[in-house]
Amino acid sequence: MAERAALEELVKLQGERVRGLKQQKASAELIEEEVAKLLKLKAQLGPDESKQKFVLKTPKGTRDYSPRQMAVREKVFDVIIRCFKRHGAEVIDTPVFELKETLMGKYGEDSKLIYDLKDQGGELLSLRYDLTVPFARYLAMNKLTNIKRYHIAKDFDIAGNFDPMIPDAECLKIMCEILSSLQIGDFLVKVNDRRILDGMFAICGVSDSKFRTICSSVDKLDKVSWEEVKNEMVGEKGLAPEVADRIGDYVQQHGGVSLVEQLLQDPKLSQNKQALEGLGDLKLLFEYLTLFGIDDKISFDLSLARGLDYYTGVIYEAVLLQTPAQAGEEPLGVGSVAAGGRYDGLVGMFDPKGRKVPCVGLSIGVERIFSIVEQRLEALEEKIRTTETQVLVASAQKKLLEERLKLVSELWDAGIKAELLYKKNPKLLNQLQYCEEAGIPLVAIIGEQELKDGVIKLRSVTSREEVDVRREDLVEEIKRRTGQPLCIC
Repeated sequence: MAERAALEELVKLQGERVRGLKQQKASAELIEEEVAKLLKLKAQLGPDESKQKFVLKTPKGTRDYSPRQMAVREKVFDVIIRCFKRHGAEVIDTPVFELKETLMGKYGEDSKLIYDLKDQGGELLSLRYDLTVPFARYLAMNKLTNIKRYHIAKDFDIAGNFDPMIPDAECLKIMCEILSSLQIGDFLVKVNDRRILDGMFAICGVSDSKFRTICSSVDKLDKVSWEEVKNEMVGEKGLAPEVADRIGDYVQQHGGVSLVEQLLQDPKLSQNKQALEGLGDLKLLFEYLTLFGIDDKISFDLSLARGLDYYTGVIYEAVLLQTPAQAGEEPLGVGSVAAGGRYDGLVGMFDPKGRKVPCVGLSIGVERIFSIVEQRLEALEEKIRTTETQVLVASAQKKLLEERLKLVSELWDAGIKAELLYKKNPKLLNQLQYCEEAGIPLVAIIGEQELKDGVIKLRSVTSREEVDVRREDLVEEIKRRTGQPLCIC
């Protein structure tokens, strides 16, 4: 660095010498000689890497959201949050990063996707990978054994000791309510149980050490064919071909409660304690789902594995469906938009005394849902309002800025969402055009005659109808027209 600084100083001095010679109108030969020296010094100096062109971009894996995109996000979040609150959930928040040791060993093969941060004050930190592990840590730290919570309009969880399958059924009901309310298309919720999977692997001859890695392979059946999954299990993970074939006989089955009853009679699977418990709970779950009126949206699918290590019981995943190409064909899934399951052992991993808190929850795939909603709105060319402004305070003549400022302040104080243009004397036409472009429904127009009469001219932007409203009645009239409550309690 010192050598470069010295060289930079020489370049600076030589540049000044050349400029001085030019001002003194020295001989062309002398100036040419000194310029050559300057160029030689600059060549020695080379480019300054610290001053290279700065590239404006968001970090890999992130994105900006425009006002239009944020308007869509807020509407989606509003649907989700209203549903969570309707089911009695409290809201919590946790840091965006956790101690690395908190996250490690909880996600199976997905652990490699955890993003580590640099050492912070002697602590090794990582960005949280999901909201479930931080929730379990939160429960253990605060010694909570019973809570129904939601988190960032994405996750909903029920923690506590309750009778079997009642909380699980409610989670599935919530998932169906949200997806139906968002109107993003037909969907199907696949359901399985990790105990059934583990029992199935055991009777098929999978060693305990391969359970989770084989589980990860099976979970790919929604994206690739059985032959590809089998090749991975045999070729990459060392499973015997006959074992893979036995697994294939099970994981290619799907149906409703009748499949549960069929497997309860399976001579091998029914002899496995874990599988029997899982099948018994699924049968009870389907009874509750029928009472909730959503059993037609649920499919018992033995290929659903959910690769995360912390699941211990019922697991589920919602997928959007494409319309079948031909009559009689099965609908095709176009991607997961929500998922979840039961994780009864996760909190105990953080509790110093190993106390377990049974938990079940769901996560909404908001990013995928946002993309779907955006694409559909673009296809429909539907205009989206990016503000919630109810009224623009406008003037019909010049020199009325003070009156506009007083009126807009009155409206703000009364809880009205109002704006004005930041010009002293804007043209009325420009003010009305702004309302049309921004989708503002009302204009409160101040004029000299209106001030004398103690009224405000209230104009509907869409119908262009105008009516004089007494100033003291303006707030009530705006609230009446915009459907806002007449009193703020």
